[in-house]
Order: sequence, then C-alpha cells, then structure tokens
Amino acid sequence: MSNQQPVDTAESKHLSNTGRAIPRRQVLKLGAAGAVLSALSPMLAAEAFARDPKEKPKGFPVYAPVPQSAMGPAVNQLGYHVGRVERNLYWVTDGTYQAAFLTTSDGVVLFDAPPTIGHNLQRAIDEIANANGVSNKVTYLVHSHHHADHVGASSLFGTDVVRIGHEETRRLLLRDNDPARPAPTETFADQRTLLIGGERIELAWHGSNHTPDNSFIHFPEHDALMLVDIVNAGWVPIYLVNLSEDIPGYVAAPATALTYPWTTLVSGHVGRLGTRDDVVVHQQYMADLDASIRTALTTVDPTPFFVNYGANSWAAIKGYLDAAADAGAAPVIAKYTGVLGAADVFTPSIAFWLMESIRLDLGYGSFVHP
Repeated sequence: MSNQQPVDTAESKHLSNTGRAIPRRQVLKLGAAGAVLSALSPMLAAEAFARDPKEKPKGFPVYAPVPQSAMGPAVNQLGYHVGRVERNLYWVTDGTYQAAFLTTSDGVVLFDAPPTIGHNLQRAIDEIANANGVSNKVTYLVHSHHHADHVGASSLFGTDVVRIGHEETRRLLLRDNDPARPAPTETFADQRTLLIGGERIELAWHGSNHTPDNSFIHFPEHDALMLVDIVNAGWVPIYLVNLSEDIPGYVAAPATALTYPWTTLVSGHVGRLGTRDDVVVHQQYMADLDASIRTALTTVDPTPFFVNYGANSWAAIKGYLDAAADAGAAPVIAKYTGVLGAADVFTPSIAFWLMESIRLDLGYGSFVHP
C-alpha cells in the first residue's frame, strides 16, 4: 500500500511566488505551457500565471490552429494527467512531456523523469498506488536517453533507485556530471531483457538517431512501445529535426519502430499517446519534405545570390540555402497544416536541417567542379 501523505491540491501553493492565489480556471487553461515555462524560468512563469488570461501579448506571429486530433486529455489542477496504457503500465504527462511507469510486486519501474513533470511524477504514482493498493516506491528508473529534459528529475528518487540505461547514456551522464541526472549503474550495449516483479521489458539500441544513446523500450506484455523524441504524435518535429544529432538515423527510426508488435506509443512528447497510424503519418511527412527539398535543390538558382552579394560569399550561401529550404518547406506546410500540429511553425527549420543532411550526409546535390 502507498505510505505517503496525501498530496496538497491547493494550486496557490505551487504558485506562491506570484504573491497571490491563481484562479483554478486559469491554472487549467495555462496547463502544459505553464509547466514548460516554469522549467525554463520560474520568475517568467509566475508573471505569466499572474496575467489576466484574456490579455494576449502584442507583436507575436499568428499560426494556424492546432488540429483537435493532436490534442490530449486535460491536465488536472496540479498540472498532470495520469492514465492507463495497458493493465499495470501507466503514462503521465504535463501536456508537453511524457513519462511512463509500471507497478510491480518489486516496486515501481519509472521510465524517464522529465523535470517539467517533476514532483508530479510521484503524485501520479501515488494516485495509482492508492487506487489499486500497490506500492508507490520507485525502485527502478529506466532511461530512454541522457538529455536533461527527459531525465532531469531523476535525482528526486534518491540514491537507492536502480538506474538502467544504454552504456552510452552512462558515459554521457558521467561526462555531464549533472547532480540532477545520476548515471545508470546498470547498462546494456545492444539488447537487454528486464524481468522485474513478473513483468518483462525489452530494451534495445538500434544505432544513433535523435542522440547516440536513444533506446527503444518495448513492453511486449502490454502491447506498447516507448520511443522518445522521434515521432511527436499528432505534431511535427521541432527545431533541427527534433534537435537530432544523427538525422539519417532519426529518419530511419520510425521504420524500426514499426517492426515491433505494439498498439500504443509513448513518445515522450506531447499531450497524447501515439498509434501506429501516427508513425505512418510522420514517415509520410518526412518523405514529402525530403522529396520537396530535393526538387528545390535542383530548381532554386544560386546565381542571383552570388551576383548580388559579390565578395560576401557567406551572405550569398545563406541567401541561397534559406531560399532552397523555404521552397522545400512551402508545399509541405500547405499539405500538413490542419493535419499535424505546428506544421507552419517548425517545418521551415526542419526543412533546412533535413536539407543539410541530404546534402552533407547523403551527398545529394554535391557537384564536382569540372
């Protein structure tokens, strides 16, 4: 049984630095955006929550509405939602980040610990433990990869937790020396099967993608896969092809994901769980962008940029590459606006960096001087 004290549900306690209580309706409306802003800057978050929600700042770009299909369940008054994936596998989100946990006879196995969810991870676990009469003690923490935005709350669970991750995750966390992210004490190279409290979890590394250590976490007995920072269910990737270090590996990862048997995807972002159809739509989006970029690289003429800027070759190169990326992005934005969230927000950035990978990693459009 859970042995922790009930969680204080007063919203004003969590926003005490504003100097006044925040109406519940405004807390729910700000939701996940407030959680992310709090992680970036507590002072700015306090100002945002204190502002009248009907007031909109001036001078910001106007983007297309987010399609309803991209939206997830509303977070509660504490800023999180917890739900069942299958049986004793659960997921928790703040509307932008996601983690998962298994309740077992050997305690709770937590998968990632995003700092924007933070202490709400334990609150979500407590909620499930109290409802089901099981232990709320986190005994294992499995890393998807080393990035702080996904494991920056790891230290909240103390030093007795067994931390597990890829061997490269351990190396990178030892290098980073961040006390908020203790390195895994147990590692694997290519594959590892975890048997914890009668539950089976399959860990696998299929090569570099988003990061050199980003791993596949398969729950064969729960019909689920956790693959973080590859497919944002219902949304496009963000900057730099989801801030990926290996873009060809990133582009290939969804096909690998589809070789596993699963129905539900825990993707690490954003507000809802994913499906196999979400992965297919993501693949089509990336394929359309690839094709459009290749067309742009063969049709956008660099000559006017070099004529205009003369000796300033960097300005000419910037002008040409920006124009090619914009030309590649335009038809994809038109096709996916209303289909995927933020298609008009991030596709230009994705296009630029995918274009650079097509040029530099794949050699497309690399011409040899005669």
